[in-house]
Amino acid sequence: MPGAQLAADLWINEYLTPCDIWQHGVLKVLAQRSTPFQEMTVVESGPYGKALILDGKWQTCTGDEFLYHEPIVHAPCALHRRPERVLIAGGADGGALREALKWKSVKEVVVADIDGDVIQACRDLLPEIHQGAFDDPRARIAVGDAWELIANTPGDWDVIIADLTDPIEEGPAYKLFTKEFFTLCRDALRPGGVFVNQAGSQSPPLMDITVRVLNTIASVFGQVSVITANVPTYGSSWALALASVEPLDLRPSPGKIDALLREQLTAPLRMFDGEALLGMLQMTKLMRDRLASETCVYTVESPPVFFGGK
Repeated sequence: MPGAQLAADLWINEYLTPCDIWQHGVLKVLAQRSTPFQEMTVVESGPYGKALILDGKWQTCTGDEFLYHEPIVHAPCALHRRPERVLIAGGADGGALREALKWKSVKEVVVADIDGDVIQACRDLLPEIHQGAFDDPRARIAVGDAWELIANTPGDWDVIIADLTDPIEEGPAYKLFTKEFFTLCRDALRPGGVFVNQAGSQSPPLMDITVRVLNTIASVFGQVSVITANVPTYGSSWALALASVEPLDLRPSPGKIDALLREQLTAPLRMFDGEALLGMLQMTKLMRDRLASETCVYTVESPPVFFGGK
């Protein structure tokens, strides 16, 4: 390609569809191992810094993780206004934990991730992301199945953040994209509680699973909306599903959100404020039309399947 100077000899190829590959150059492999649950790699990726890859899929990197972690945490917390107990299902890298702990009202954040090996690798190799959040006295790390923890804590949480890997059929997270799991999350919320779930790509060829996840959440909560996160290393805009039993204000006043953030947060943000939240909450016409016509509901017996299958 004219003008291109390739600095990497090793490339991670992530299949988005059978015809499309998203590539990341790797300068150095920092760790690679098979855990009891998935294939884990931590790499130095050049301009975007260090990155975590699970089952061949890019999860997060030091260069743009804040574009994902800030909205997935601060949008539900701001719409709740005074969260005290926050549960993060997944979140092994500690980025969502870091952001949740910025809220003065928060008394406890529990990270429930099934893979202790990944948590330890992130603690050791990705301090730029967690920034010591694992050692905060309000943080509790529960290595185990988030399904079981949520099932055993009804009515306990103000905010539940499902910060999960993709629903790869043979991976550890696929059942956490089903009606059964979303029902457990609804029942685990306190009155006024807010649920958010990374739901997948908004790219038109990749939207089928995303819209079906959204429809599955709506079948449980009665409503669902989307926070759009634009994360360059994901290759497309990302949908974060947002739900609550009570109606949510999807057109909040930027000034009121900014005042709330000034009152509540103990550390500055890089991309999230009232104006950004207002913009991220507006679903595209394409997404709204697709969601209105979707009928598929994922269950444990009929979970997501990649590349357009049901």
